Amino acid sequence: MIPGQAVLAPFLAISLASWGSASASARPDSSGPAGHVFAISASPIVTGLDFPAAFTIGRDGRIFYGERFTGEIRVYDPANGSDTHFATIPNVANQGERGLLGLATLPGAIHLSVFAYATRNVGGVPTNQIIEVTSILRVIFSSNTPSQLNHNGGRILFGPEGNLYAVIGDAQNPSNSQDLAKHAGKILRLTPTGGVPGDNPFPGNLVWSYGLRNSFGFNFDPLTGRLWQTENGPECNDEINLVAKGANYGWGSHATCATPPAPPANTNQDGPNPVMPLAWFTPPTAPTGAAFCVGCGIPSSEGNLFFATYNTRQIIRVVLDANRTGIASIGMVYTHPRPILSMERGPDRAIYFSDTSGIYKLEET
Repeated sequence: MIPGQAVLAPFLAISLASWGSASASARPDSSGPAGHVFAISASPIVTGLDFPAAFTIGRDGRIFYGERFTGEIRVYDPANGSDTHFATIPNVANQGERGLLGLATLPGAIHLSVFAYATRNVGGVPTNQIIEVTSILRVIFSSNTPSQLNHNGGRILFGPEGNLYAVIGDAQNPSNSQDLAKHAGKILRLTPTGGVPGDNPFPGNLVWSYGLRNSFGFNFDPLTGRLWQTENGPECNDEINLVAKGANYGWGSHATCATPPAPPANTNQDGPNPVMPLAWFTPPTAPTGAAFCVGCGIPSSEGNLFFATYNTRQIIRVVLDANRTGIASIGMVYTHPRPILSMERGPDRAIYFSDTSGIYKLEET
């Protein structure tokens, strides 16, 4: 069940540049029995791909991945190594941060149903859409805010209650984030057919939470059902947010990296009752995908949240507090050779991530 109220927790202000020399108290313990120290690494599942910005894994283990620039969705089967065409989203606009940006499958569906988030040219206007891909393509959502070159978001994921969540960036206009009539700068929640769920916080409105700048990652805690999100700041204040129904996360036209007010309020001061992030990071690292380790095969990180970064090519481990509503500690656990794009928890509960040319599995050695 998704919590209906914002949860306040101790804040962590962290400079990612200092993690390499951080004190032990600022980092999660990775020691095992008899003092053995575990290392986290990544093994390739498939490489040689064309910018798989989005991927999702079916119940049978097949990996559906999207080529951001071409709009093609392909299927890789680890069981036999086959890599086949599934569908192509037509008229994809791929300039700037646009393109085929998100993929999700409908859990429990009798027939395979894939959903894609893509920026498409619609009547000459770049538009962020969600398309259901079966034997035909059916648009279930079109943003009412035209896409800009940057800040398009793109993550989509079905929640534990069966509705589809999508994040859309502010379209390079911070004021959009505080306007509930606009889709930009929001996390949206819609039914699998594109309708408004009856228990959304604003009647007749797809908005689930607002006051966001731009995001590429969110995921549900399998142990609580709560939604956690990574947020890209401007020149300061990348964030981790615990997302609550109807909450305002404060990004808007008054945002600044200057002080006062002190961070993180300087980038989270707009609108009613802005909720501060649970952690914020300066300098920014461009956080991307996020996934929880619950039975993921990395015992030293059981119950932890992982998120990835594009700029620094890192995977960061977030240790939650006992109530799983706050953060106890954060530390970098793996550095990848290339920028990391997306992250998923597979049906086998393992954690997978994509970079600009492949998909990998996170492992403990």
